[in-house]
Order: sequence, then C-alpha cells, then structure tokens
Amino acid sequence: MSAYESPPLPTASPTKSIGLSITILAFSAFLIVTTEFLIVGLLPSLARELDISISVAGQLVTLFAFTVMVFGPPLTAALSHLDRKKLFIAILLVFAAANALAAVANSFWVLAVARIVPALALPVFWGTASETAGQLAGPQRAGQAISKVYLGISAAMLLGIPLGTVVSNAIGWRGAFWLLAGSALAMAIAMSAFMPTVTRTAKVDFLKQARIFKEAYFLSNVCLSIVVFTAMFIAYTYLADILERVGGVAHEQIGWWLMGFGAIGLLGNWIGGKAVDRSPLRATVFFLVLLAIGMAAIVPLAGAGLFFCMALGVWGVANTALYPISQVRVMRSVSHAHALAGTTNVSAANAGIGAGAIIGGMTIPSLGIEYLGYVAATAAVLALALTPLVSRCGSARVPGSPR
Repeated sequence: MSAYESPPLPTASPTKSIGLSITILAFSAFLIVTTEFLIVGLLPSLARELDISISVAGQLVTLFAFTVMVFGPPLTAALSHLDRKKLFIAILLVFAAANALAAVANSFWVLAVARIVPALALPVFWGTASETAGQLAGPQRAGQAISKVYLGISAAMLLGIPLGTVVSNAIGWRGAFWLLAGSALAMAIAMSAFMPTVTRTAKVDFLKQARIFKEAYFLSNVCLSIVVFTAMFIAYTYLADILERVGGVAHEQIGWWLMGFGAIGLLGNWIGGKAVDRSPLRATVFFLVLLAIGMAAIVPLAGAGLFFCMALGVWGVANTALYPISQVRVMRSVSHAHALAGTTNVSAANAGIGAGAIIGGMTIPSLGIEYLGYVAATAAVLALALTPLVSRCGSARVPGSPR
C-alpha cells in the first residue's frame, strides 16, 4: 500500500472525525517533541537544584538526540506493523510516565533514564504519525495532513526552548515536567476516544524493509536532509546569542523574541504544506533559497529595526517550512517501508542538528558570532548544490515522476 493511499476506515467515521484525529496527532506530536526541546530552557534551574554543572546537564540534550538518531530506524521497522491507534496510545503513556519520573528525579542518573526511555519512542511516533496522517486524509490531501502533524512538531521545535524558559520561571522545572506528563495522559485518553482504527500494515522483515538503503534516490534524499538540517541549526542553535550580541536585544527580552521567531515561522508550515504536494524537491529548493537569504541578511541588517525583523521573519518561515517538506520528500522517495523512511529522516534531522550545533560552536570562537549567518547560508547553498543530484537519481528510478 502506498504511503498516500487511503486505507479503509470505519464507515461511521465522518470527515470531521478524521480531521479531529489529525488534530489530536498534531497536538500529541507537539507534546512529544516539546519533551525533547523544553529541557534546554530548564537546564539552568535543574543544574542548580541537582547540584551539577551546566555542561553535565547539557548532556541530557545530547543523550536524547543521539538515542533518537541511533535507535529510530530499527525500532520503527519493528513496531510499524502494530495497530497504529494502540501504538500511539502506548507511546503517549510512556511519555506521561517518563515526564512524571523526570518531575520527581533527585539525581542526574534518574533524569537520564527519564530521557532515554521517551527518546526510544519519539522516532517511532514521528515516523508512523506522518504516514498515518497521510493515510487518514487520502492521496489528494496527504501532504497537507502531514503538514498539520508537522505543525505540532515544528511548533515544539521552534517554541520548546522559549517555552522552557518561560514555564521554568513560572512554575519551576519540575512543574514543567508535570505539565507535560498530564498533557500526554490527556492526549492518550482523547486518542482512545476519537481516533478511528487505521488498517494495519503487514509485518515486513527488517532486512526486507532495509532494502530502501540500497536505493540511490532514497539515500540521496536522506543525505540532502542531513545537509538541510545542518544549515538550519548552525545558526538556530545560537539564535539567542545572535539576538543579544548581534541584534542588541536586551537579555530579559530574548525569550519573547524566540517566541516571536517561532510564531511567525509557523506560517512556513502552512505554506510548505501547500507547496510540497506539488513538488517536494522544488519546494526544498525554494525554501533553501529563502533560508540562505534570511540567515545571511541578519548581520548586515542588525540595528536596522523593521528590516532586521523582516530578515528574521524570512529565516523563520523558511526554517519551519523545511521540516514537513523534508519529511514528505524522503517518504515519497520510496515505494515501500514508508514508516522506516520517515523515521530515517528523523535520524537524519538529528544528525544535522548535532552537526549544525558543532559547526556553529566552532565558528563562534574562530571567526566570531557575526559570521554564523554566513556560514549557515553557505551550508544552505551546499544543500542547493545537492538537489540536481537528487533529481537525477529520481529520474533514473522513476522516469517522468514529479519531484
């Protein structure tokens, strides 16, 4: 069955029920991915209370990302055949329990366990939720449905850090984890009540699914995603520092600027959802160009008021649009094992996030923070240079197919 072929649904399930199911998937995605990124804003508070250094606390972020990167593909391949409704409910219950454990943690190691367990489940949800949304919506609206799920993912990635800062100041880091635990439990209940049963996919041996790793078109798309996310996170990882040291934003206002960057960037999710149904690769090219322009313009326009904000807006829109576009582009590059393809893109994204943070971290002491935008834009241009190769691989595999 194609990733975008609508499976049989219960005859009593109206269109509104499908729309509600996709909304529940989107909000669940927001909660699940917020669990990964919220902790960045909580690090100073939990480091003080647990009496550990900020560097040690920061390894909780690295631990989560690398767990997702390494275990995502095999776990998704092993579990994607299960009843999706039950699978999603189980994942949400795991997140509820893990966040509750984090809320009562009294040591680094307990908190580390509370991070590792949900990190194992996150890529399974990410990979299968995208495919399920496409199945529920049908072939004509698959891209838009996946975009709605990615609205939750993008909102978490863009707003998770500022939300962590704001929430930590209001109710403390333990309160933030309790809030996530309660919300995940509520979504599990909502999914149990409202989501229709999706036709189960046949269990396929992992080695058979892994044949996609021999397909040049798929591999070229995955490599493109790594470079795309590297370009995105070279500068975004240090956006707070850029705003303060380059943009001259007051320290106490940084959290709200980050919130504004994420909020305006969500427009990109909607635009990207429209564009990706026409051609995922062409949409990638368009938004990479916008990304490069927005990031490169930050320093020249620093202090230029409205023009500086416009550059940030262009950057934010392109940054957000590339999340769902990359997911759809990779999933459409295969004719089978779509959940494995989707979660492989999650691993590629995490590899890019890590590489971007490292490259950005090396750029600051060697060249200066004012060069981050230029280095990130260069990486975006490198990603653009890869798109003709991806297109050629696609033409060789499926002549005349849309790209």
